[in-house]
Amino acid sequence: MNDQDQGELIAELTKLQQEHRDLDAAIDALHHSPAPDLLRLQRLKKRKLVLRDRIAFIEDQITPDIIA
Repeated sequence: MNDQDQGELIAELTKLQQEHRDLDAAIDALHHSPAPDLLRLQRLKKRKLVLRDRIAFIEDQITPDIIA
């Protein structure tokens, strides 16, 4: 992997991590509202899981394999 590819992955990772934190805050706020929209809450949680999986994939791509 060259430096440009790694830089693009790091930029995407940063963006996804920010979106993940934003979703976490939105889910928390919606959860504590007087009448939470359960369908919206479920969709936000599903999106957050997709982001978590993509973040884990990118982190695996960035981290070099170490053979013991």
